[in-house]
Amino acid sequence: MSLQSEIKALCRENFPDIVRIRRDIHQHPEIGFEVTRTANIAATELKKLGLTVKTGIGKTGVVGDLDIPGATKRIALRADMDALPMQEMSDLPYKSLFDGKAHMCGHDSHTAMLIGAARVISRLKDHLSVNVRFIFQPNEENLPGGAPAMIADGALDGVDEIFGLHVWPLSDVGKFSICEGPALGQPDVFRITITGKGGHAAVPQSTIDPIVIGAQYVNAAQSIISRNTDPLDSAVVSITEFHGGSTHNVIPQTISITGTVRTFRKPVQKMIRERLENLLAGICQSHGATSTFDYEDGYPVTFNHPESVQRSRAATAEIVGEDNVIYPETPVLGGEDFAFYTEKIPGCFVFLGIHNPAKDVIYMCHDPRFKIDEDAMIDGMALHTTLVLSY
Repeated sequence: MSLQSEIKALCRENFPDIVRIRRDIHQHPEIGFEVTRTANIAATELKKLGLTVKTGIGKTGVVGDLDIPGATKRIALRADMDALPMQEMSDLPYKSLFDGKAHMCGHDSHTAMLIGAARVISRLKDHLSVNVRFIFQPNEENLPGGAPAMIADGALDGVDEIFGLHVWPLSDVGKFSICEGPALGQPDVFRITITGKGGHAAVPQSTIDPIVIGAQYVNAAQSIISRNTDPLDSAVVSITEFHGGSTHNVIPQTISITGTVRTFRKPVQKMIRERLENLLAGICQSHGATSTFDYEDGYPVTFNHPESVQRSRAATAEIVGEDNVIYPETPVLGGEDFAFYTEKIPGCFVFLGIHNPAKDVIYMCHDPRFKIDEDAMIDGMALHTTLVLSY
């Protein structure tokens, strides 16, 4: 039996229990850094394998080390553990048990796959020539992210290269997608308040209506991409929250608006930020309103290093065949705090295809109907394993 055949056989052997773990995590979603139950599952599973395990890394993260006598390099594999603050809309028998919390981005499967890979890698450790670090990270979904806290607590100490993966509804199950260079954008957040003059809805002439002003601002902000951004530069401005008013017959004093800016290049980000602020000041001044503008830089651009990309390409081709590896994949403007790791050391972030209409796996991450094709987890476990065995 070839080594790749052995890897796949072990992944399939562990698959039913990894599905069980994934579904358990899915039913018990945890948000941000409050992933204590999920982290305990990861730590317990790693300890069963005899790994050196540290908990409380980056507040609630877990790091497990598999040390190989004589090895001089250490390769890290990373999974994120946190869910999203949103409602799941599915009929799955293992749907979230908690209102307002749900694994609608696949982090439950990332955690389960890395546990499965740890089992397989431990079984095949006689074939290893590198040490392996398993990183289970909290708070990927929220700024400032969990990666900086993990790094500050030593998660990358002694690590030479790092790999991560993400389930990807835009690619079919049985396929991998890999970008070289920029893979994911910088996801910034802006928050705005507009203060006018409240009053009775029947006499709008005596008010300064912040809802009308806000509506004008939302429309004007959309022109930044179409009229101020070079068509060859990818960028997004999305307004995601608009709050104001409390009843039908009162024009409110203040409204708030929240949105996101997604870019790949700093000059583009700088231009969009300035235009958003200047438009706000101009529109409010023309109506006699005042405003505040708060802008928060998001994660850096997620960058895949060429050497790590080539290793990932070879590993994925070994698992699913070269024809099922989409390379080079077009970058997307989602954000990932995996970017902080590859700012420090070489690495690659790979997309694992899960799209399967036959199983109603057709919804994008963060959609309340998001699902995964669990069969894809076999390939995910195999990728983690193949990568560290390729040295």
